[in-house]
Amino acid sequence: MSKKSPPLTAIDSFDFHPGRVLGGKYEVISKLGAGWEGEVYMVREVLTGIERAAKFFFPQRNPRNRAFLFYAKKLHKLRHCPILIQYLTQETIPYRRSQITFLISDYVEGDLLSEYLNRQPHKRLEPFQGLHLLYALAAGISQIHYQGEYHGDLHTDNIIVRPYGLGFDLKLLDMYHWGRPTAANMLDDVTDLIRIFYDAIGGKKLYAKQSPEIKAVCCGLKRTLIAGKFKTAGQLCDYLDTMDWYS
Repeated sequence: MSKKSPPLTAIDSFDFHPGRVLGGKYEVISKLGAGWEGEVYMVREVLTGIERAAKFFFPQRNPRNRAFLFYAKKLHKLRHCPILIQYLTQETIPYRRSQITFLISDYVEGDLLSEYLNRQPHKRLEPFQGLHLLYALAAGISQIHYQGEYHGDLHTDNIIVRPYGLGFDLKLLDMYHWGRPTAANMLDDVTDLIRIFYDAIGGKKLYAKQSPEIKAVCCGLKRTLIAGKFKTAGQLCDYLDTMDWYS
């Protein structure tokens, strides 16, 4: 009779404080973010002094390392997509009688999009700026869709933004696993992109005053209308490339 596996330790925060050294190799600098699967920290390699990002998976969200393996393999498959942070390696440390797997990737400087928007006048972008942001996002996600994959969890707290001129250099902090890629997954990404754009230029409060060109992109946030125009980020990108702009 086979033995049952011990129950996984339920953890909802690692609470790693700055200065703590993990596995004798990584010094914690600061917490970058958190999600359903785990937390992301900025760490520094003790030996080299190089800063990295480390994603730690809550054990109850990562049975038999399934979440980690999905994430690492997906990042490797999509390693040529510039909008994604590059996966480097994996490590394991003991924590509260559990073995915690974490993923090491490049650390990218910049601001969370949510923080960047909060610093703007009236906490929003002008529509023309917003279109540049949307185009940069759509162009990055289109490369993921081109390889038959999807992101699954796009929002302003997992997008790192570095503006330059009229453009934006963007990186994605995290991805999410909703199962095998489907057309519905890709459409979810597109609706998330348009929602980010809609909120970035003022949301519901200003939508009635937006130009017809802006409303033609937002489609009133109605999924059926969005699906009729943009099934993938590439189609959205092509539309923005050729749209007439009069405002």
